[in-house]
Amino acid sequence: MSDDLTPGTPENADNADNANGSNGSSDDRVASVTPPAAPEKQLTGRQRLAAGLWPPRVSRAQLIVALLLFVLGLGLAIQVRSTSDNSALRGARQEDLVRILDELDDRTQRLEDEKSRLETQRSELESSSDQAEEARKQTQEKERQLGILAGTVAAEGPGITLTVRGAAAAVESDMLLDAIQELRAAGAEAIQINDVRVVADSYFTGSGGEIEIDGTKVTAPYVFKVIGKPEDLEPALNIPGGVVQTLEKEQATATVARSQKIVVDALRPAKRPDYAQSSSR
Repeated sequence: MSDDLTPGTPENADNADNANGSNGSSDDRVASVTPPAAPEKQLTGRQRLAAGLWPPRVSRAQLIVALLLFVLGLGLAIQVRSTSDNSALRGARQEDLVRILDELDDRTQRLEDEKSRLETQRSELESSSDQAEEARKQTQEKERQLGILAGTVAAEGPGITLTVRGAAAAVESDMLLDAIQELRAAGAEAIQINDVRVVADSYFTGSGGEIEIDGTKVTAPYVFKVIGKPEDLEPALNIPGGVVQTLEKEQATATVARSQKIVVDALRPAKRPDYAQSSSR
C-alpha cells in the first residue's frame, strides 16, 4: 500500500498527466463558449458626411493653395477698387479728356520751367565772381515776385478779362469764389475783381447783390483782371459744367477776352505778422 502512494512512480505520473489533460479540455470548452457580438450601428448619409468633414484634415498643399487664392482675391479687389475710382473719367467726353490732359501737361511744363529757373540761379551763384552782388539781385527779384503774390505791388502781363453780368440775385459770392479757384488752378498769377486785389487769404461774403471781398463791397458787373497764360485760363472757365455754364444757368452772362497786356494795379497794404517771425539767421 505504501509503494502505490510513493511520489514519482510511473503510475502516479500517468495519473497526474490525466488530471492535467482533463483540466485543459475543460478550459477549452469554457473559452469556446462566448456571447455573440452586438450588431454595428448603421450611420445615415448625413452623419457619414459630417464625420468626413469634421474634424478637418488639411494638408500642407491645401494650405498653400488656400493662401494663393486669398492673395489673388485681394489683388482683384484692389484692382476693382482702383478702377471704380476712375469711373468719373469714363463718362467724360473725348474733348474733356483731351482738355484735362492738356492742363496736366501745362502744369508739368510750368513745374519744369520753375525747376530750370532755380537751377540757373544756383549756377549763377556758384559761378559768379561777385556772389554777394548776385545774391542781392536775386533777393530783389524774389521780393518783387512775392510782392505780386501778396498784392503789395502792381503787375502787368498777358492774361484775360472775365466780365460777369446779371441780376443782383443771380450771382452769389460762392460763384465768384469758384471762378477764383478755377483761375488759380489754371496758373493765374495776379487777380483783381473791380477795385479789389485778390490774394491767398481773400474771403468772400454776402449774397443777392451785397457781395463783399475782404470787407469791401463789390457790385455788378464783376470784372476779373487776371494775369497768366491766356491759352490755359480761358479753357478752364469754359469747361463743361464750369464757371461759365454755371453762371448761365443762373441767368447771368460771362464773357472772356484774351489780351497780351493786363494791368493789375489794385494794391493791398503790407501786413506785419503779429506772432510769426523769420526763422532764418
